[in-house]
Amino acid sequence: MSTVAYIKDSEFDSILTSEVPVVVDFTAPWCGPCRKIAPLMDKLAEDYKDRVKVVKIDIDADKATAKNYSIRSIPAVLIFKGGEVVETIVGIAPYDKFTAALEQQL
Repeated sequence: MSTVAYIKDSEFDSILTSEVPVVVDFTAPWCGPCRKIAPLMDKLAEDYKDRVKVVKIDIDADKATAKNYSIRSIPAVLIFKGGEVVETIVGIAPYDKFTAALEQQL
């Protein structure tokens, strides 16, 4: 079972005010590569649960946020700090790429 919650476009601005870095996984149910990184996002959420917020956005159901950030290929993982994008990882990546990007923000 996934530990990462899906958020809606209407909730997105509120997560940007988070005091901790926020990992946003732009995904879709039909996306095979997205399903491959889903367990990595769950692990990231668990391993960094007190230091990072991890959420998902379904780009089919919530198009506005994906459009605002010019998401053209998924999976796309954006890391936000202080309301700004500080890292973008597109495609399938190993777990250590996500952790290395996060460690730079902690």
